[in-house]
Amino acid sequence: MQAISEAQLHALADGVLPEEQRAAINAYLRAHPQDAARVDAWREQNRQLRALFDPLQQEAVPPALLQAAAPPAANHGWYRPAMQAAAAVVLVLAGGMGGWLLRGDGGDGMLATGASPLALARSAAIAHAVYTPEVRHPVEVGVEQEAHLVQWLSKRLGSTLQPPVLSPLGYHLIGGRLLPGDGDGPVAQFMYEEGTGKRLTLYVAKERAGRQETAFRYTQEKELGVFYWIDGQMGYALSARLPKAELGKIADAVYAQLESH
Repeated sequence: MQAISEAQLHALADGVLPEEQRAAINAYLRAHPQDAARVDAWREQNRQLRALFDPLQQEAVPPALLQAAAPPAANHGWYRPAMQAAAAVVLVLAGGMGGWLLRGDGGDGMLATGASPLALARSAAIAHAVYTPEVRHPVEVGVEQEAHLVQWLSKRLGSTLQPPVLSPLGYHLIGGRLLPGDGDGPVAQFMYEEGTGKRLTLYVAKERAGRQETAFRYTQEKELGVFYWIDGQMGYALSARLPKAELGKIADAVYAQLESH
Protein backbone atom coordinates (compact mmCIF):
# COMPACT_ATOMS: atom_id res chain seq x y z
CA MET A 1 0.00 0.00 0.00
CA GLN A 2 1.23 3.48 -0.83
CA ALA A 3 2.29 5.50 2.21
CA ILE A 4 -0.49 7.65 3.66
CA SER A 5 0.56 11.23 4.42
CA GLU A 6 -0.49 13.46 7.28
CA ALA A 7 -1.93 15.88 4.72
CA GLN A 8 -4.24 13.17 3.38
CA LEU A 9 -5.50 12.39 6.88
CA HIS A 10 -6.22 16.08 7.48
CA ALA A 11 -7.97 16.31 4.11
CA LEU A 12 -10.19 13.38 5.08
CA ALA A 13 -11.06 15.01 8.41
CA ASP A 14 -11.82 18.31 6.64
CA GLY A 15 -14.01 16.64 4.02
CA VAL A 16 -11.85 17.70 1.07
CA LEU A 17 -10.09 14.43 0.27
CA PRO A 18 -10.55 13.43 -3.41
CA GLU A 19 -13.10 10.67 -3.79
CA GLU A 20 -10.67 8.32 -5.53
CA GLN A 21 -8.38 8.32 -2.46
CA ARG A 22 -11.00 7.64 0.20
CA ALA A 23 -11.26 3.86 -0.13
CA ALA A 24 -7.51 3.36 0.32
CA ILE A 25 -7.30 5.71 3.29
CA ASN A 26 -10.36 4.25 4.99
CA ALA A 27 -8.79 0.81 4.62
CA TYR A 28 -5.60 2.19 6.14
CA LEU A 29 -7.50 3.64 9.10
CA ARG A 30 -9.26 0.33 9.77
CA ALA A 31 -5.80 -1.22 10.13
CA HIS A 32 -4.40 1.68 12.19
CA PRO A 33 -6.83 2.56 15.00
CA GLN A 34 -4.53 5.19 16.50
CA ASP A 35 -4.56 7.23 13.30
CA ALA A 36 -8.32 6.66 13.03
CA ALA A 37 -8.70 8.16 16.51
CA ARG A 38 -6.66 11.18 15.45
CA VAL A 39 -8.89 11.76 12.44
CA ASP A 40 -11.97 11.49 14.66
CA ALA A 41 -10.44 14.04 17.05
CA TRP A 42 -9.75 16.47 14.20
CA ARG A 43 -13.34 16.12 13.01
CA GLU A 44 -14.55 16.95 16.51
CA GLN A 45 -12.24 19.98 16.60
CA ASN A 46 -13.74 21.16 13.32
CA ARG A 47 -17.24 20.72 14.73
CA GLN A 48 -16.35 22.71 17.86
CA LEU A 49 -14.82 25.53 15.82
CA ARG A 50 -17.85 25.72 13.53
CA ALA A 51 -20.19 25.83 16.51
CA LEU A 52 -18.16 28.62 18.08
CA PHE A 53 -17.46 30.84 15.09
CA ASP A 54 -19.97 30.13 12.32
CA PRO A 55 -22.67 32.37 13.87
CA LEU A 56 -20.36 35.35 13.37
CA GLN A 57 -20.70 34.92 9.62
CA GLN A 58 -24.41 35.71 9.89
CA GLU A 59 -23.79 39.12 11.45
CA ALA A 60 -24.59 42.15 9.30
CA VAL A 61 -21.69 43.99 7.71
CA PRO A 62 -21.29 47.31 9.61
CA PRO A 63 -22.50 50.26 7.45
CA ALA A 64 -19.26 52.14 8.16
CA LEU A 65 -17.23 49.33 6.62
CA LEU A 66 -19.44 49.22 3.53
CA GLN A 67 -19.19 52.99 3.17
CA ALA A 68 -15.41 52.86 3.50
CA ALA A 69 -15.28 50.26 0.76
CA ALA A 70 -17.20 52.46 -1.69
CA PRO A 71 -15.00 54.49 -4.09
CA PRO A 72 -15.46 58.29 -4.07
CA ALA A 73 -15.90 58.62 -7.85
CA ALA A 74 -19.60 58.70 -8.73
CA ASN A 75 -19.00 57.56 -12.32
CA HIS A 76 -17.85 54.11 -11.24
CA GLY A 77 -21.24 52.74 -10.28
CA TRP A 78 -20.26 49.22 -11.31
CA TYR A 79 -17.37 49.37 -8.88
CA ARG A 80 -19.39 50.15 -5.74
CA PRO A 81 -21.25 46.79 -5.47
CA ALA A 82 -18.03 44.91 -6.16
CA MET A 83 -16.19 46.70 -3.39
CA GLN A 84 -19.10 46.24 -1.00
CA ALA A 85 -19.10 42.54 -1.73
CA ALA A 86 -15.35 42.43 -1.19
CA ALA A 87 -15.76 44.18 2.15
CA ALA A 88 -18.34 41.62 3.19
CA VAL A 89 -16.03 38.76 2.23
CA VAL A 90 -13.14 40.28 4.16
CA LEU A 91 -15.33 40.75 7.22
CA VAL A 92 -16.57 37.17 7.08
CA LEU A 93 -13.02 35.82 6.73
CA ALA A 94 -11.83 37.97 9.62
CA GLY A 95 -14.92 37.31 11.71
CA GLY A 96 -15.04 33.58 11.15
CA MET A 97 -11.96 33.09 13.30
CA GLY A 98 -11.61 36.53 14.84
CA GLY A 99 -14.91 38.14 15.77
CA TRP A 100 -13.20 39.18 18.98
CA LEU A 101 -11.60 42.09 17.11
CA LEU A 102 -15.03 43.62 16.52
CA ARG A 103 -16.29 43.26 20.05
CA GLY A 104 -13.80 44.83 22.42
CA ASP A 105 -13.78 44.50 26.17
CA GLY A 106 -17.43 45.35 26.67
CA GLY A 107 -18.86 43.35 23.78
CA ASP A 108 -20.50 46.50 22.38
CA GLY A 109 -19.44 45.96 18.78
CA MET A 110 -16.77 48.69 18.82
CA LEU A 111 -13.17 48.07 17.86
CA ALA A 112 -11.07 47.99 21.00
CA THR A 113 -8.17 50.37 21.53
CA GLY A 114 -4.94 48.41 21.37
CA ALA A 115 -5.75 45.67 18.85
CA SER A 116 -2.59 43.71 19.62
CA PRO A 117 -3.65 42.62 23.13
CA LEU A 118 -7.09 41.73 21.79
CA ALA A 119 -5.47 39.68 19.02
CA LEU A 120 -3.71 37.77 21.80
CA ALA A 121 -7.11 36.98 23.34
CA ARG A 122 -8.48 35.90 19.97
CA SER A 123 -5.57 33.51 19.34
CA ALA A 124 -5.88 32.10 22.85
CA ALA A 125 -9.60 31.51 22.38
CA ILE A 126 -9.06 29.68 19.10
CA ALA A 127 -6.35 27.49 20.64
CA HIS A 128 -8.65 26.75 23.58
CA ALA A 129 -11.51 25.78 21.27
CA VAL A 130 -9.24 23.49 19.25
CA TYR A 131 -7.49 21.57 22.01
CA THR A 132 -9.75 21.38 25.06
CA PRO A 133 -12.23 18.98 23.40
CA GLU A 134 -9.43 16.47 22.83
CA VAL A 135 -9.84 13.29 24.85
CA ARG A 136 -6.72 11.30 24.05
CA HIS A 137 -4.29 14.07 23.11
CA PRO A 138 -5.30 17.33 24.80
CA VAL A 139 -1.64 18.21 25.48
CA GLU A 140 1.65 17.58 23.73
CA VAL A 141 3.60 16.86 26.94
CA GLY A 142 1.79 15.57 30.02
CA VAL A 143 2.20 16.71 33.61
CA GLU A 144 4.14 13.53 34.43
CA GLN A 145 6.97 15.24 32.50
CA GLU A 146 6.36 18.69 33.95
CA ALA A 147 10.04 19.55 34.44
CA HIS A 148 10.77 18.69 30.80
CA LEU A 149 7.67 20.58 29.64
CA VAL A 150 8.65 23.76 31.48
CA GLN A 151 12.27 23.57 30.35
CA TRP A 152 11.29 22.94 26.73
CA LEU A 153 8.69 25.72 26.51
CA SER A 154 10.98 28.17 28.34
CA LYS A 155 13.76 27.47 25.86
CA ARG A 156 11.51 27.88 22.83
CA LEU A 157 10.01 31.17 24.08
CA GLY A 158 13.35 32.45 25.32
CA SER A 159 11.95 33.25 28.77
CA THR A 160 11.63 31.33 32.02
CA LEU A 161 8.10 29.99 32.36
CA GLN A 162 6.43 28.59 35.46
CA PRO A 163 2.87 27.27 35.21
CA PRO A 164 0.80 28.54 38.14
CA VAL A 165 -0.47 26.09 40.75
CA LEU A 166 -4.26 26.22 40.71
CA SER A 167 -5.08 23.17 42.83
CA PRO A 168 -6.43 25.37 45.68
CA LEU A 169 -9.05 26.53 43.17
CA GLY A 170 -9.85 22.98 42.08
CA TYR A 171 -7.82 22.83 38.86
CA HIS A 172 -4.73 20.70 38.30
CA LEU A 173 -2.22 20.98 35.48
CA ILE A 174 -2.53 18.20 32.90
CA GLY A 175 0.27 19.41 30.58
CA GLY A 176 0.94 21.79 27.75
CA ARG A 177 2.02 22.29 24.19
CA LEU A 178 3.96 24.57 21.86
CA LEU A 179 1.90 26.51 19.29
CA PRO A 180 2.75 28.81 16.39
CA GLY A 181 2.39 32.49 17.19
CA ASP A 182 1.15 35.40 15.07
CA GLY A 183 4.57 36.47 13.84
CA ASP A 184 6.25 37.02 17.22
CA GLY A 185 7.55 33.46 17.52
CA PRO A 186 6.08 30.39 19.21
CA VAL A 187 3.66 30.49 22.12
CA ALA A 188 2.96 28.11 24.99
CA GLN A 189 -0.37 26.72 26.13
CA PHE A 190 -0.81 25.19 29.58
CA MET A 191 -3.98 23.21 30.19
CA TYR A 192 -5.73 22.61 33.51
CA GLU A 193 -8.67 20.40 34.47
CA GLU A 194 -10.95 20.04 37.48
CA GLY A 195 -12.81 17.05 38.84
CA THR A 196 -15.87 17.27 36.60
CA GLY A 197 -13.78 17.57 33.44
CA LYS A 198 -13.97 21.33 32.96
CA ARG A 199 -10.80 22.69 31.40
CA LEU A 200 -9.09 26.04 31.27
CA THR A 201 -6.01 27.11 29.36
CA LEU A 202 -3.26 29.65 29.96
CA TYR A 203 -1.83 31.01 26.71
CA VAL A 204 1.62 32.60 27.01
CA ALA A 205 3.29 34.64 24.28
CA LYS A 206 6.46 36.69 24.17
CA GLU A 207 5.48 40.16 23.04
CA ARG A 208 7.32 42.58 20.79
CA ALA A 209 9.66 44.98 22.54
CA GLY A 210 8.02 48.30 23.29
CA ARG A 211 4.46 47.02 23.55
CA GLN A 212 2.77 48.68 26.49
CA GLU A 213 1.70 46.80 29.58
CA THR A 214 -2.02 46.44 30.13
CA ALA A 215 -4.31 45.83 33.05
CA PHE A 216 -6.74 42.90 33.08
CA ARG A 217 -9.13 42.94 30.16
CA TYR A 218 -12.02 40.62 29.45
CA THR A 219 -13.79 39.50 26.31
CA GLN A 220 -16.38 36.82 25.68
CA GLU A 221 -17.87 34.88 22.77
CA LYS A 222 -20.90 32.83 23.79
CA GLU A 223 -19.88 30.80 26.87
CA LEU A 224 -16.12 31.16 26.31
CA GLY A 225 -14.53 33.95 28.30
CA VAL A 226 -10.95 35.24 28.20
CA PHE A 227 -9.05 37.39 30.68
CA TYR A 228 -5.90 38.75 29.06
CA TRP A 229 -3.08 41.11 29.91
CA ILE A 230 0.49 42.08 28.97
CA ASP A 231 3.17 42.22 31.64
CA GLY A 232 6.59 43.36 30.48
CA GLN A 233 7.72 41.19 27.59
CA MET A 234 5.05 38.55 28.13
CA GLY A 235 1.40 38.36 27.12
CA TYR A 236 -1.05 36.09 28.93
CA ALA A 237 -4.61 34.95 28.21
CA LEU A 238 -6.68 32.71 30.49
CA SER A 239 -9.61 31.04 28.71
CA ALA A 240 -12.48 28.91 30.00
CA ARG A 241 -16.21 28.35 29.71
CA LEU A 242 -16.85 29.83 33.13
CA PRO A 243 -18.81 32.79 34.51
CA LYS A 244 -16.82 36.02 34.41
CA ALA A 245 -16.56 36.31 38.20
CA GLU A 246 -15.29 32.74 38.60
CA LEU A 247 -12.76 33.09 35.79
CA GLY A 248 -11.68 36.45 37.19
CA LYS A 249 -10.88 34.88 40.56
CA ILE A 250 -8.65 32.33 38.83
CA ALA A 251 -7.01 35.06 36.73
CA ASP A 252 -6.18 36.97 39.93
CA ALA A 253 -4.47 33.86 41.32
CA VAL A 254 -2.56 33.31 38.07
CA TYR A 255 -1.40 36.93 37.99
CA ALA A 256 -0.28 36.88 41.64
CA GLN A 257 1.81 33.74 41.12
CA LEU A 258 3.39 35.01 37.92
CA GLU A 259 4.32 38.27 39.64
CA SER A 260 5.97 36.39 42.53
CA HIS A 261 8.41 34.53 40.24
